Amino acid sequence: MIGVLTALLSGALMSIQGVFNTDVTKNTSLWVSTAFVQFSALIVCLIAWAFFDRTSFGTLMRVPDKYTLLGGVLGAFITVTVVRSMGMLGPAKAAMLIVICQLAVAWLIELFGIFGMDKTPFSMRKLIGMLIAVAGVVIFEL
Repeated sequence: MIGVLTALLSGALMSIQGVFNTDVTKNTSLWVSTAFVQFSALIVCLIAWAFFDRTSFGTLMRVPDKYTLLGGVLGAFITVTVVRSMGMLGPAKAAMLIVICQLAVAWLIELFGIFGMDKTPFSMRKLIGMLIAVAGVVIFEL
């Protein structure tokens, strides 16, 4: 249950953040806004690390698949693409498309065992669920 609530909170925070970042971008620029978002996230993470963790940053060198350290780079482009899509499509339409794409890519990662994830068998039920989600986007647009 905690996992479900955490996922719901994450979705809500991402939608709110997208709206906030889009507004900041209107008054600055895309890259100034994105840099501020990433910098403020760094500050919050460093404060949380100082109070709750204190694991050495040297442990990053023990990460076996070094490409996974590119999550922050992806985060910058996530911020940019969310801001752009919300600015062009509006928050609801952008969020729906973002979530559908997240679901599709996550399923493909599981299906093919990409990035070291456990491979899962194909499920017609999951495919139908994905198609229903896409149909929901189409219906929302009508």
